[in-house]
This record gives sequence, C-alpha cells and structure tokens, in this order.
Amino acid sequence: MSDPNDFDPSAPPPHVTIRPEWLATHEEPVLDPALPIVDAHHHLWELPGKHYLAEDLLADIAASGQRIVATVFMECTTHYLSDGPEAMRPLGETRFVAGVGRAAREAGLPIALVAGIVGRVDLLLGDAAAPVLAAHVEAAEGRLRGIRQITVWHPDRTIRPSMHRPPPDVMTRAAFRQGFRHLAPLGLSFDAWLIHTQLDELLDLARAFPDTRIIVNHVGGPMALGPYRSRRDETFGLWRRGIRALGECPNVTMKLGGFGMPLFGLDFALAERAPSSEQVAERIRPFVETCIDAFGARRCMFESNFPVDKGSFSYRVCWNAFKRLAAGASAEERSALFSGTAVEVYRLGP
Repeated sequence: MSDPNDFDPSAPPPHVTIRPEWLATHEEPVLDPALPIVDAHHHLWELPGKHYLAEDLLADIAASGQRIVATVFMECTTHYLSDGPEAMRPLGETRFVAGVGRAAREAGLPIALVAGIVGRVDLLLGDAAAPVLAAHVEAAEGRLRGIRQITVWHPDRTIRPSMHRPPPDVMTRAAFRQGFRHLAPLGLSFDAWLIHTQLDELLDLARAFPDTRIIVNHVGGPMALGPYRSRRDETFGLWRRGIRALGECPNVTMKLGGFGMPLFGLDFALAERAPSSEQVAERIRPFVETCIDAFGARRCMFESNFPVDKGSFSYRVCWNAFKRLAAGASAEERSALFSGTAVEVYRLGP
C-alpha cells in the first residue's frame, strides 16, 4: 500500500468537498427517465472524515429520478482488516461490499446494488498474488469481476491527482506483470487508474497481455494540475494520441466519467451555483467524443464516480449530462454506453 501522505503539504486535495446546500442551488428535470443505466463505477466507504454507504447511494439514486438497474463497486481502501498479513487486509473491503450486495438482494431492491465488485490486490506480489486473488474470489460471493491497483504517479509531489501515491513505473515492473498474468485465468479484468503521462505504459501492458481485459478509468486522466493547467492544448493533444493508440487494442475498454475531480481543472465547484447538465456536457464533450471516436460506443461506458464527483454536481446532473452527449447516438449505441458495455465487460447477468 502506498503512503497517502507522500505529497508536498501544499498539494491541493484530489477530491472536492461535498456541499449539499451548494448542490441545492440548481435543480432540473430528469431527462429520459426510462433509460436503463448501469452505474459502472462508484464507491462506498467509511473512512476518517468521509462516509458514503449504501443508504447514501440509494438516496442519491432515488432523488435523481434516473433508472439505475445495477451498479459496480470500485475499491477505495475501506473496511480493510486491521490485522493479519498485509496482502490479505483488503479482503475486509471485498467482504464488506459483498455483504451490501447480498443484503440488497435479500431485501428485494429493484436495483442490483453491487452486482459486480472490483477489489484490490497488490499485483507487485508477483506469483504470490495468486492465493490472494483466490481469497478475494471466495470473499466476493460470486461478485468479483476484476482488480484495480492504482498506478497514478507523477514526479512532482505538489501534484496530487489521487488519494495515494504508489511507486513509479508500476505497470512496467516484472513482479507486477507476474501478478497480472494470474487475472485472465480467473476471468478477472484490470481497472487502470492512471494519468495521461502514463498512457504509454498502459499501452505496453495491454499489448503484452492481449487476453486480459483492461478498463481505463476516468478517460485516462488528462491532467490540468500544477504546470499542466496552463498547457491544456498541449496536454489534450498528448492525451488524445495516447487514447487513440489504446483504442487499437481490442482488450481495452474506456470509462467515461470522473470529470468532477480537480484533476480535469474544470472547476465546477468554484462557481456560485451548482452547474446544470448543459454546462457539464459542454465542458466534458471533447473528452467524451474523443474516447467514443477511438473506442466506439460498444467499448465505452459511463460512470458516476460517486461520491467523488458529488463535490462538483448532483447525481441527476451527472447522468443528464451524459444523456445530452449521447443524444445523437443510435438506440444501440445509447444502450451500450449506458448499460450494455458494463453488462458485457463486468458480466452482470441475471
């Protein structure tokens, strides 16, 4: 596990503080409320100073009026075991969210809450990751679909794109790749959370493991932090080149979301009033359209990234913005973007 404090004290936090009273400054009707949606990326956590549990997500969904039919949980270092081998401590998180999914099913909820789980295993363990992966498969009660190991790294310690700062060049290390090779035999995918300066590393990984499905989180992290804030056009060009190269790898899929994070420099939270879905859609359109052009709708899926993105816009505005961006798509493409790709990639059958 990386040290979450290994940053310069002046580095701005990677998440925006949630302000319910600010979010309430904008209201709008839900668009296309009958459209089925799989929220392909959300968190549940109980961490120091931060609480967002199943009841909070369900309240956001209910208030949004969106037709969420299933969700996929993404690891976030919550509920880790407090003792035992370090490598096994993330099992506590997998057991916790498996219990959430079981409780939702037993309660007869109309939403398949936590239909899929993406857990955390340190693949730098190499071949020793194999028994840890097997333990997560068992702990997930049939819901484990993949693993995420955050690889976000930049040499500038005043830039903080993520809550954790792992070591550099993780994806190129022999030990990581030894651990990575155990995913496909177990039917597991890999969720990649990285920044645009690391896209070449991910491309090399994808080409080296063509039989392992890789899902890129948050459109590959085009940064507008620190010195990159004044180099947006240059950054966008470099990011777009990396995205187009990844799009040529059939084993790579793209998640469209995460735009509420400071990483993107969109600054929605600095406005006097919370943004409308029109405003959000206008700002994120270049990123979304670039990804869909590179991957096609059938290899892209929308994600809420809640509660992280809740600091910048409401759950309703988030999905309304995505619907505005997909307005010109065919019925088949819309179905893929909002549910079909997630169902296929994360194997969310009945």
